[in-house]
Amino acid sequence: MTTSPGPAADIEALLSQLGRWPDVQAPNLFAADAADRLILDTAARELANTGWPSTMAIVGDHYGALAAGALALGSTSVRVHTDSLTARRAIEANVRQLLPDAADLLRFYPLAQVAEQASTILLALPRGLDVLDEQAAALAAVAAPEARLFAGGRIKHMSRSMNQVLAARFARVDVSLARQKSRVLIASDPLPKQPASSFPATATHHVNGTDFTLHAGAGTFGAARLDPGTRLLLEHLPDLSAHAALVDLACGNGSIGVYAALTHPRLQVIASDHSASAVASTLAAAARNGLSDRMTATQDDALSRLPANSATLITLNPPFHIGNTVTADIAFKLIDDAARVLAPGGVLLCVFNSHLRYRSELARRIGPTAQLARDKTFTVTSSIKES
Repeated sequence: MTTSPGPAADIEALLSQLGRWPDVQAPNLFAADAADRLILDTAARELANTGWPSTMAIVGDHYGALAAGALALGSTSVRVHTDSLTARRAIEANVRQLLPDAADLLRFYPLAQVAEQASTILLALPRGLDVLDEQAAALAAVAAPEARLFAGGRIKHMSRSMNQVLAARFARVDVSLARQKSRVLIASDPLPKQPASSFPATATHHVNGTDFTLHAGAGTFGAARLDPGTRLLLEHLPDLSAHAALVDLACGNGSIGVYAALTHPRLQVIASDHSASAVASTLAAAARNGLSDRMTATQDDALSRLPANSATLITLNPPFHIGNTVTADIAFKLIDDAARVLAPGGVLLCVFNSHLRYRSELARRIGPTAQLARDKTFTVTSSIKES
């Protein structure tokens, strides 16, 4: 199949003005890449005979290229699901800035609801096959019988297995020609009988004589597995009975909060994560372990919803990469916000890859830092905030 030569001039001008969050005022051409453009082009060409749909479902938009493009091409209702809080804020800010009259046409939905009776879906392909299968299952289950899914990405991040994942849930999968190192998969007509999904996944773990069950989506770091760094932290968790509440920062699948609550029956757990999937997984894990009355979870940018000097105990297993890029920026941002929220004398329990050597940064940003445990890969520390 062929693709159209390029987006209309006004659409291209719009995409070139997209910015990354938080500095959306600054034009940044990387906020809309060749895959975004090819998704919009391919959908526009395929829909030329029927017209651009008034309602559009979008999954995985990064900075608003797909949402803004859909609105500019004529959609009057754009339903978006994105796991990332940063992506959501970028999409909202870019649409508000570049298409102010259309800002009210944009709505955000959970993955299970975003494509209800939708005939057209745009999807930025995720890196992981598990995430793609979870997305495809959710979309195919609720989309219109004649639905078409336009799923695009950079060729270096795509594989033939993606075609197979989509073919298990749609009657037909076509592949576009490559353009600017990008390609689009077009999946048509959801199968009436869908195979069972592997997600949410469930797994039971045993640490220090305590059993607990995790129940997590594919988009959650580690899904329902127990990350080995987290296991090391749990195996060396100190007595927390002096604390009324634990703030579980970057909670992931909720394993730290669940274990701490089970082993300390009076402890309240306040969890947060940047990922909508992680928050949902943590809430599901709390319910599976009978802890819903003592655990909350909220999607947040670090701990922005908590006031300064309000916590005596925070736990953190910080991410050390964005996509395929290894960076300490996220970890340092989380550590700095933990320092803000901790009351004087408060404790941050942290686990990190030993080669990253965060201990000196923890001492500088929080206060005196002691090593609680270390193996060949991970280090667990306890930092006390100085007055």
